Amino acid sequence: MISHPDSRHARWAALTALLTTSALLTACSSGSGSSSSNDSRQAGSGGTLTFAVGSDADCVDPQQVASNDTIYSLRQVVDSLTDQNPKTGRIVPWLAKSWDISPDTTAFTFHLRSGVTFSDGTPLTAQAVKDNFDAVPKLGALGTLAQGYLSAVESTTVVDPLTVRVKFKQPNAQFLQATSTLSLGIESSASVKRSPQQKCSQGIVGSGPFTLNQYVQNQSITLVKRAKYDWGSSLWSKKGEAYLDKLVFKVVPEAGVRTGGLQSGQVDAISSVGKANEAALKGGQVSLLRRANPGNVFNLGLNNSRPLLKDVKVRQAILFAIDRQQIVDAVFPTGTQPATSILAHTTPDYANLGSDLAYDAAKAKSLLDSAGWKTGSDGIRTKSGTRLSLSITWFANAATNQPALELIQQQLKAVGIDVVLKERQIAQFATTLQSGDFDAVWGNLTRADPDILRSQYSTKPANFYHLPTSPLDSLLTQQAATTDAAMRKQLVDQAQQLIVQNAYVVPVVELQTQLGVTKKVHNLDFEASSRIQLHDTWIG
Repeated sequence: MISHPDSRHARWAALTALLTTSALLTACSSGSGSSSSNDSRQAGSGGTLTFAVGSDADCVDPQQVASNDTIYSLRQVVDSLTDQNPKTGRIVPWLAKSWDISPDTTAFTFHLRSGVTFSDGTPLTAQAVKDNFDAVPKLGALGTLAQGYLSAVESTTVVDPLTVRVKFKQPNAQFLQATSTLSLGIESSASVKRSPQQKCSQGIVGSGPFTLNQYVQNQSITLVKRAKYDWGSSLWSKKGEAYLDKLVFKVVPEAGVRTGGLQSGQVDAISSVGKANEAALKGGQVSLLRRANPGNVFNLGLNNSRPLLKDVKVRQAILFAIDRQQIVDAVFPTGTQPATSILAHTTPDYANLGSDLAYDAAKAKSLLDSAGWKTGSDGIRTKSGTRLSLSITWFANAATNQPALELIQQQLKAVGIDVVLKERQIAQFATTLQSGDFDAVWGNLTRADPDILRSQYSTKPANFYHLPTSPLDSLLTQQAATTDAAMRKQLVDQAQQLIVQNAYVVPVVELQTQLGVTKKVHNLDFEASSRIQLHDTWIG
């Protein structure tokens, strides 16, 4: 076994160098990645932070939530075994004070901190970690992220009360980073024994710096400070309890209403600041905090089993017909970048495939011509009496979704493709993918590790997008097994090329998280996945 007092398997050391993060820009203030992080005033305890978000995932179990608006609150309730430095990508201690990784990356042994308790008073033990990991496969439709991180797990073993070993059936180098994510946040054994539905509706007991006080579906999530908390991430600057007494996350779907609430002082921070609202927030007592999300960019996830989309020429025509820069300029916040791969540029082992994603309407039309699709009198193409028409399913969890898709609708119509937009609630995202009842799904997925490609596009796990068996499978399996950083990069590069060149999905734009925060809020920081950590945040 190779010992890692604060992580550095040789491959992870190299990955650190490969991880880049966008500059954490702050409009109207100092330009750092946190709110007033360089303020000279003394931090003070107490107070309530009110945060307006755009949607509710209808679930308050961290292991079952994938929507940023809800993750902002639930990240504060659970601790993870490890944490990830957002600037370097380095994996560092949290609930685990150290760990060992077998040379073939099939076994991970975590040495837990002593004295940690859940908010119900029970201690953190190796058995509690085992209970969590054993239960993840039973989470059902909403637990796909956590399930993906633990796919091919062979066993979780209690070595002693504070030592737990996770063994996989095959090499699984991504797992260390997975232990830093919200989806594998550790819950009490009592919570784990509840059904997934109960955990979603009633919440869970974690060991985090805040506890769930109240959840009102589609209205608010209220958290209160955990007394005597003393086992925070090694990345945090404050030891012990959080500064703030209470956190209130209000669901306010209308972007303009969120903006007005921030300007008037009714709320202290808002999510999803769009392009249309930037001007209203500049120059006042508000900071705009920005960070690009690693992982999968916003894309059209195509159902490759649909008759129209089985044809690679049709999929490629969709890819070339989209003018990504026009969409960015018209819809998305300042600093947003068009997609240049299926991975965002902040993801380890990202490959720049911008030339393969260049807008080319003439090429799109030529591909459709060669595939036998003829332009009809209404401008929409037909073939053997069938219209070239597809639906895009989208979810109301970001203000940019609808205008971006309306532009895509226009751009595809210009080359003869009819698009129908179907809106669904964010709570239906996972079930929509699992049902397979869609032509294309608009979405993204955040993770600061390229193994996100395997969880999404390998045919071996869920295969949500019904990709055909291809050399892509082998590449994704190999990158998850290798301990050689250079080899992994090469494999991930090739995988990105196959995904883009075959247009299995259609990358469009990188997700940039942009928050609006009043200047009385200090040290509101992004973590590695561009979500927020509020332990060090204070108001004054």
